Amino acid sequence: MIRTAAITIDQTVLHNIPLKELRGENILWYWVDLDQPTDEETIILQDFFAFHPLAIEDCLQFIQRPKLDYYDNHSFMIIQSINRKTLDPEEIDIFWCANFIVTFHHKKSIEVDTVWDRLLDAKKIKSLNPVQILYHLLDKVVDYFFPSVYQIEDSLIQLEAEDADQLKTDDLFDIRKELLKLRRIVFPMRELLYRVLNSERIQLTKKSKVYFKDIYDHLLMLTEIVESNRELTKDMRDSYLSVNSNRMNSIMMTLTVITTIFMPLTFIAGVYGMNFDHMPELHWRYGYFIVLGVMAGISVTMFVFFWRKGWFRQDH
Repeated sequence: MIRTAAITIDQTVLHNIPLKELRGENILWYWVDLDQPTDEETIILQDFFAFHPLAIEDCLQFIQRPKLDYYDNHSFMIIQSINRKTLDPEEIDIFWCANFIVTFHHKKSIEVDTVWDRLLDAKKIKSLNPVQILYHLLDKVVDYFFPSVYQIEDSLIQLEAEDADQLKTDDLFDIRKELLKLRRIVFPMRELLYRVLNSERIQLTKKSKVYFKDIYDHLLMLTEIVESNRELTKDMRDSYLSVNSNRMNSIMMTLTVITTIFMPLTFIAGVYGMNFDHMPELHWRYGYFIVLGVMAGISVTMFVFFWRKGWFRQDH
């Protein structure tokens, strides 16, 4: 679908006018949005706008890394929004210059729709221009990052409140995977905004630069939140492994004590279980009770020895 909006010299908005009328003398600037375009609609990137072939190629390829390129008569930017259900990136391609802005996206974009509706309902058209539309698009994209980040952070806080020995490792690894997805979107977007702010090709007024700087600050905040949460998942994982390791050590210690106590008892039982004819102890009247007493004495002695060594204390 192709939709158009044009701002005239007398500051009125013309909605869904034909492409050929966008270059009329009364048009100050215009916005063309290619929303999930067909192959036939995509052709206008070359035939009508004559954009650079490399930029068009980037549009047709799915999920490119955020980037900013400059060409002779226009600039080109790739930004990534986020699918709030899957946390997968969704690409939005933007062409712009002084008198137009063109957006291209293969999937429905809430961010683009929101800014589009805002333009149509705007009461102060005079203050808007392609760079301002670019700002609003970036601002909406970044704003939609926050709910996903905060939702993951809340899940992590709930998980952290549980005892380490009751930690659900599957949930922890799922959260870490989600944070990795966010990191792959937020970090490149932060670098992109840094380039915009320091670009000599993008003419930002002092007032506009303040707004773009605000988006950059939001991305810095998101970066810190994502990184701190990733560190928290690492600490929680280490705590879980430490608790499990201590539990295994305790189990091994118990098994070691039992095995050590039974080793001499097994030896004694093995010796007197050989059933040789000439074993005097087998014919003693109290031999059986003497052997049991020796076994009991050895067991008690070894138990006391291990107790004094502290093997049965809780901190072990």
